Amino acid sequence: MRSLSDIHEEYDFLDADDRYRLLIDLGRELDPMPDALKTDATLVRGCSASVWVYPTAGEADTLHFLADSNAAITKGIIALVLSAVQDRPAAEVAAMDIAAALAPFDLKNQLSSNRTQGLPNMIALIREHAGRIAAA
Repeated sequence: MRSLSDIHEEYDFLDADDRYRLLIDLGRELDPMPDALKTDATLVRGCSASVWVYPTAGEADTLHFLADSNAAITKGIIALVLSAVQDRPAAEVAAMDIAAALAPFDLKNQLSSNRTQGLPNMIALIREHAGRIAAA
């Protein structure tokens, strides 16, 4: 997975249509999520599209997330979120201001409100998973 700064460097130079394409490409780069993990328990509430996020154990006490969506742009948005937290220690992710890390992308002004309405819920679910794992 590309770093958030690498993605932003590319994103910053693109026009609106190409930014959509970049998000779609990011979604395609996600690790596949088995259908068996796409359950009510892994579903992110409040998204206009279906989004699932599942934490797995990474190496050396890091978190690794699997995620998927039934909408290409939304899948790209969750991929962007994951690029900020993927393979980091759970305590770091739990304490991280993920919204601030994504602020340079200005998603609320780049995408429709339908596309971004679930973003805070995606972030909250990831931080909740991280907090639970860090406390264990």
